[in-house]
Amino acid sequence: MAKRPHALLLKYPGTNCDAETSRALEAVGFETQVLPIALLESHALDNTQLVVFSGGFSYGDYVMSGRFAKLNTLAKVGDGLQQFVSRGGHVLGICNGFQILTQLHLLPEGSLIHNTSGRFICRWAGLKKNAASPYLHALPDEFELPVAHAEGRFVGIDDAAGQYVQNGRAALLYTSDVNGSSQQIAGLQDETGRVFGLMPHPERFTAKQHHYDPDWNGDADHGWGYYMFKSVREAV
Repeated sequence: MAKRPHALLLKYPGTNCDAETSRALEAVGFETQVLPIALLESHALDNTQLVVFSGGFSYGDYVMSGRFAKLNTLAKVGDGLQQFVSRGGHVLGICNGFQILTQLHLLPEGSLIHNTSGRFICRWAGLKKNAASPYLHALPDEFELPVAHAEGRFVGIDDAAGQYVQNGRAALLYTSDVNGSSQQIAGLQDETGRVFGLMPHPERFTAKQHHYDPDWNGDADHGWGYYMFKSVREAV
């Protein structure tokens, strides 16, 4: 039997979606490890194929979402994540993890700031693929996932957001204005396609029963989030 690929989930004080994300990854064939940031050492990146920054509120979002997580990650591994990606590794950031990846400059330049409503948003959002991505290939062109964030509005410098939509860095878009994000950007990828961040929560919709409509079918055997994790499993 072939060895299952390994996913390393980094956990910070305030991260609260690592258990669900770990279960979702295991369901599609990953072996997972949830590692508190205090125990992270650079050699941990040598033994994994996927590094995951799960959702939550790292360090309580007390200065800026993802800021303290960025500083502690750099203190632990320096440029180790960039080297991990350069040698073929995959990195996924979900919600707060997306914020951390932008802080680490592993994704196209931009910021995730407070929603235009000024309020925390917890709802389902329509999404559409805007470019090919190893994280999206098993999904239909349009689907939906839950969102839950207060600082999820993506903004870029000048017309950067428009450029990301055109060149495919903005791989995932909202189908309507959810939080005021420029160009309705919901997710970004780097130039390799192996680093991907999104505000919606795929780990919260991996089974049909997770849908708000008890009769939901969606022409699928699982919730749409399952197919996002399945996509990266196949890519790895």
